[in-house]
Amino acid sequence: MSSDTVIKVENISKCYQIFDSPQDRLKQIIMPGDKKYYKEFWALRDVSFEVRKGESVGIIGRNGSGKSTLLQIISGTLTPTSGNVEVSGRVAALLELGSGFNPEYTGRENVYLNGSILGISRKEMENIYDEIVSFADIGDFIDQPVKTYSSGMMVRLAFAVQACIEPEILIVDEALAVGDMLFQKRCFARMKALAEKGTTLLFVTHDIEMVRTFTSRAILLNSGEVVKEGPSADVVLEYRRRMHKEESEYFQRLLAKSNSEGGQELNDKVEEEDTTQSSLVSDAEVQEVDDTSDNEFGGKDGFVQEVSVHDSSGEISNMFYPGEHVVIRVKCKTLKTMNNLNIGLRIRNKTGMKIYSWGSLNQDIAIWSGRSGGKAFWSEEVPKGTTLQAEFKFQCNLGVDLYEIQAYIAQELDQYYHDERMLHWVDEAAFFHVNMKRQEYFFGGVSDLQMKTEIVSLNNKEKKGFVL
Repeated sequence: MSSDTVIKVENISKCYQIFDSPQDRLKQIIMPGDKKYYKEFWALRDVSFEVRKGESVGIIGRNGSGKSTLLQIISGTLTPTSGNVEVSGRVAALLELGSGFNPEYTGRENVYLNGSILGISRKEMENIYDEIVSFADIGDFIDQPVKTYSSGMMVRLAFAVQACIEPEILIVDEALAVGDMLFQKRCFARMKALAEKGTTLLFVTHDIEMVRTFTSRAILLNSGEVVKEGPSADVVLEYRRRMHKEESEYFQRLLAKSNSEGGQELNDKVEEEDTTQSSLVSDAEVQEVDDTSDNEFGGKDGFVQEVSVHDSSGEISNMFYPGEHVVIRVKCKTLKTMNNLNIGLRIRNKTGMKIYSWGSLNQDIAIWSGRSGGKAFWSEEVPKGTTLQAEFKFQCNLGVDLYEIQAYIAQELDQYYHDERMLHWVDEAAFFHVNMKRQEYFFGGVSDLQMKTEIVSLNNKEKKGFVL
């Protein structure tokens, strides 16, 4: 293992023996050589990767893909069937809720118990005890038995212990999901601070937005195997592409079942959500759609043709200053007659943070609620072969940065974003820069809140104001 590699996973596999009954388990113990009384379930198969010192790596995948099993093996709480793991440095792991806690002990006693498990002396734990208690913020419950804690209190104390010992490697499973929003924010701030100090972070989450913004690299697991590893944005896109494909196959199975059982109502429902290409699409149109790149996915009953950025005069531009007007044009084409369409975009900065998202459906919602005038687009029937151009106009109140535009056309089967079928999604559809004329107008941050400042002298009884 190289000097800057802190986690090295080589050909890790994990197989579980699944018995149909306790009797079969007993037979296997008594007669191990005769036959197998169990079924094999491989949670992991030949998983290999390395994590360098100071990296933040996310592991994503569907439930049952092997994420938690992998973290347990790396943490040393589970033994692999085959393969090897090397870990260099003090490891703190927050895995299953309450793992490492004795339910009969108080929170205080469990803090010191966890410290001893991690190889930390009593004196060192005493030095950071107040910090742990302050971070956990569970009040007098610290002196109550852990068995009386709610799940949220449990994870508060568990994370506080692991984070405050300032480990060299922090491994976190989905446990943080049970905490309240304020505590989650505090946890992520702490994780970011640890990362800035050089702590290596490895965590499992279903929050793909957090993976895009919080990690530099990600690993996608599927059925116990690594199917994609690389920059987080690329891995997240592959995950979404696979989820879209699985959803499409699910609806096709429903359609096949409906046809075999003669269920017309279900058949009508699935035909509305059918993500296969229409038989009315010409060969030329299919060729036009299939000529796609790795940064896009969708059912392709409609597709994004072009995305461009313009200034207020209509000229193409990729440089703007705060206060100027930006126009983003998204041109799409339909390959079958449809309604309930939504053309939209997302804007992200260069770190992957989502700055803003908006679609034609958002505007329709404002029209339906009476907050805006105009005619809604969602209910319109759009004939096959129609080319649509959506213009998104806004005043640039963004901070200095490089911005990526993601564009899409979708069919919204519910008018409030509860049931979406993606027709075509494109990452990195266009880019633009925002710069600043410091001698004229300056602010910091991701967005201009257009604040005003009023300074008042309080030294004299007579109020003197200086308005800036």
